[in-house]
Amino acid sequence: MGLTGMVFSTIAIAAGAVMYWAVTTTQTHGFRLSTVGVILMIVGAIGLAISAAVFASSRRPTGGRGHTYDREVTDTQGGVAAVHEEVR
Repeated sequence: MGLTGMVFSTIAIAAGAVMYWAVTTTQTHGFRLSTVGVILMIVGAIGLAISAAVFASSRRPTGGRGHTYDREVTDTQGGVAAVHEEVR
């Protein structure tokens, strides 16, 4: 939902802005396109905020900052030793 939701929310905001500021009608009954435009901009802004939060949380690394490695190393005489490393 992250990046795709952000794209659809931006499109909804743009469509709402066009309906509110660029479309003029002379009808006197029914629904007003400017009201639909405001609703689209509000829903788009809410969707953009939620999608940005989902996108930001999915980009964070899981776990702590450091990594731990356990490995075996061989020295020049053929001896084997276990090494525990913590990288921060």
